[in-house]
Amino acid sequence: MCTHDHLSRLRRLAPDPRYPDSTFVEDAAVLTARCAVITRPGAISRRGETAAVREALERFYESFYEIAAPGTVDGGDVCEAGEHYFIGVSERTNEEGARRLAGFLSTEGFSSSFVDVRGVGGLLHLKSGLASLGEGWLVAAEPLVARREIFDYHLACVEPAEGYAANCVRINERVLLASGYPKIEARLRGLGLDVLTLDMSEFRKMDGGLSCLSLRF
Repeated sequence: MCTHDHLSRLRRLAPDPRYPDSTFVEDAAVLTARCAVITRPGAISRRGETAAVREALERFYESFYEIAAPGTVDGGDVCEAGEHYFIGVSERTNEEGARRLAGFLSTEGFSSSFVDVRGVGGLLHLKSGLASLGEGWLVAAEPLVARREIFDYHLACVEPAEGYAANCVRINERVLLASGYPKIEARLRGLGLDVLTLDMSEFRKMDGGLSCLSLRF
């Protein structure tokens, strides 16, 4: 978990051999400036991961919500863009879960919109192809660039050959980017961003991306 205070602080959660996918901790919660939402992952084998994540977050949040059955939500389907949240409807996040999450966000004063990515090749989650850079900018993989839901944003478009790199993360003034994708790296640097490239080859083997590995607040 990474906290966005004056200097970012990193807190590591203990490994849990019962849940080998729990390294992708982002799926277990959706964190905002005002509340935490504990998810109900779409993969049944991952639903036990949320207890440890909630325990770790209790020292930082007073306001908690939880996604209840039959809703499912993976945090990887939720892209924060300031006060607005894009919620992906996917094979892991169903429509009921998306509606429940949108309701919680509305209660806390946030707006949201749905982006249906079911059947979109190469996108396990919405954030497999979409990331927020702040200041009205999004990084978008080719299958998403023409979607009406993101028309009001400036786009840094990722070519199909570099689609994996669309899952990047901005933390404070730095953008973390998977290494080996020179075109989108150059595009981001051209926007004046400080880019740090990281080797993601092992995590990619399990369909994991950069954002999957942390919860940021």
